[in-house]
Amino acid sequence: MKAGFRLSKIVFQTKEENISNNLIEQFHKVRLVKKNTDDYFKNKRVVLFSILGAFLTISSYKQLIKFEKYSERFKTLGIDEIYCCSVNDVFTLDAFFEKMRIKNIKLIPDGNGLLTKQIEMLIPLTNFGLGVRSRGYIAVITDGIIEKWWEEPKIAYNKLDSFYFKEAKPENCLEYLSGSE
Repeated sequence: MKAGFRLSKIVFQTKEENISNNLIEQFHKVRLVKKNTDDYFKNKRVVLFSILGAFLTISSYKQLIKFEKYSERFKTLGIDEIYCCSVNDVFTLDAFFEKMRIKNIKLIPDGNGLLTKQIEMLIPLTNFGLGVRSRGYIAVITDGIIEKWWEEPKIAYNKLDSFYFKEAKPENCLEYLSGSE
């Protein structure tokens, strides 16, 4: 992916805000809504990062926790929102965020992998029974256009432990945003 790439409009299935995280209540009260890339990125400067999948690897846990830890610093550097994108449904991501006590990061449930495919980050994990997932990346996006991009190298994913964050880590993004890069 390159700086200057404009994200095309993709529709995501998510749920209304402020619905209880209690799964039984969700199934009875949930109202799925459609949001698209404009809803997330238009007229904003945001950070978008990926995780392999909710509940899957220690590196996904660590990545999410680091972004939560640095969330206020991102805001002071001109970031309107921080989004975590994963090839998961909204219910799974909600449960993961609740378990991790995430309050300052918003989720983008890319359940069908459409955004992840558009930015060429889908990886097959069928040998683990996990279908397709996302390689690690971070993007600074301004009004739907990628401003800066970091991604993990393409490697053979023959074990889940091989998914790590070396290039696409929040510290690299913070360094860029603060003008130190």
